[in-house]
Amino acid sequence: VVRRRLLQRYEHQPFISCLAGFYSCRWKRYQRERTEPGKCCCNMRECMFFPLLVAAFCFSLVFLYTWGEGKNDYNGFDWYNYGNLGFWFLWSLVILIVAAVLFAYISLLLVLAMCLLAEGQQLYLHWSHKIGTFLVLGFSISSLFALSILWRDHRKTVRLSFQVTAPYLHIGAIAIMVLLSWPVALHAVRADKKVIQVIIVGPYLAILLFLFLIPLGMYSPCIREMGTLGPKPALIGHRGAPMLAPENTEMSFLKTIEHGGDGLETDVTISYDGVPFLMHDYTLRRTTNIQEVFPNETGKDASLFSWDTLQKLNAGTWFLKNKPFLGMGSLSKADQNQAKNQSIYKLSNFLRLADSHNKLVIFDLYRPPEKHPYRNLWIRRILDVILKESRIKRHLVLWLNNNVRSFVQAVAPGFQHTMGKKAPIEDLLKHNIVKLNLVYTDMSSEDIRKYAEANITTNFYVVNEPWLYSLAWCSGAHSVTTNAVHLLKDLSQPLFLMTPQQYNIMWILTDLTSAFLISLIFAL
Repeated sequence: VVRRRLLQRYEHQPFISCLAGFYSCRWKRYQRERTEPGKCCCNMRECMFFPLLVAAFCFSLVFLYTWGEGKNDYNGFDWYNYGNLGFWFLWSLVILIVAAVLFAYISLLLVLAMCLLAEGQQLYLHWSHKIGTFLVLGFSISSLFALSILWRDHRKTVRLSFQVTAPYLHIGAIAIMVLLSWPVALHAVRADKKVIQVIIVGPYLAILLFLFLIPLGMYSPCIREMGTLGPKPALIGHRGAPMLAPENTEMSFLKTIEHGGDGLETDVTISYDGVPFLMHDYTLRRTTNIQEVFPNETGKDASLFSWDTLQKLNAGTWFLKNKPFLGMGSLSKADQNQAKNQSIYKLSNFLRLADSHNKLVIFDLYRPPEKHPYRNLWIRRILDVILKESRIKRHLVLWLNNNVRSFVQAVAPGFQHTMGKKAPIEDLLKHNIVKLNLVYTDMSSEDIRKYAEANITTNFYVVNEPWLYSLAWCSGAHSVTTNAVHLLKDLSQPLFLMTPQQYNIMWILTDLTSAFLISLIFAL
């Protein structure tokens, strides 16, 4: 019996050597020390550092989740950096990869520590890992702080994500508590004083009880009774289909129509000689080859160019060069050739295209700068193009601009007047508003229902991710503006959709199974 026990202990040493080697760089058996029953698992310095390791894990997890759920806005983040740095790069992807690697690293250290504790070994984290821990902690905290300052709306995105991910985060948290029960039970048994046992087990059981009961306060619009889900929100192409073609070009809008989009969204600027054209930015640097054609005028306002000059620019080669969206598929040879030959698109041509395919249109209007010939005539010029040049069916126009709205309603009756912010229902009805065009972070199922009762529909922008589109669907949104019509059109039902009965079964089974496993571990 003694020989068998010695042999088992000897055969177990390589496993402990690997744990201690990776965690402490102590590969030799004589370098390691076992923890005596009732003694602390490490010296005072290591006891003070271990909470920093746990904090680094927690902060890196929070940042990874926060940044991962912000994928919907990665394109906006990358273009923000382009505007400040002057060159294009997928910074959002780099940050995501760095966050994932750092989280994996700190998670490995924590797992190694738990395994060493379970084996009764004293903890000693190597100095290189301590530096790494400080780096992870510093990166995570500084990144979260920067997000809170520079991208405040991102917090709203994270809060919205909880409405669809909370049930599954709950299961993940319970699973972690089951895994932690092993070292907690082991150290509670080894403790020689009741007080120490209470200190070890008490907080663990308090957190576990909180997690067991937290579903009582959860809310998700995707947990609903069968048959209460509203119709699928209509899809409006944001500047067309900018993941498939250069934004605000004819090709981009044709791609949206090809993939079944219900509407087209764009941005309208007026040239110096009075031709309305489509351009989102104030300059032409990002979406044209102006640096090659007119290198000395890259910072010039787009509206200060004549239409003849604008026609000389290419509006598609930048798309093939920069690949502006994360996860863009490769274009066919025909699409590449078509993209290379795109030019700046006139508003009149855009409206004729939408009218011929019976698509809704919504656009932001940019007022020309001071000393522009059409500075005070811009609304009239836009109305001339809509009413006289394109002759688009008026009910297809979602009029968003709030300047001289009463004048527009008088000279062009029939438009669907749209407001870009929330307002009291009485004010909206007074101004004949039939639709709200809101940023997705303002999404609220209660507000959507309230406006719908007054026959005011809601559109949310810019919704690219399937989880966010699913949330909009479950919340009752009537339409969304998106860069990903080709992806969202394939969703047959919202992700994470379940009935309250299904969720209750999932919740109760998770709690019962985890309670059984934890009790079994403590008993053994």
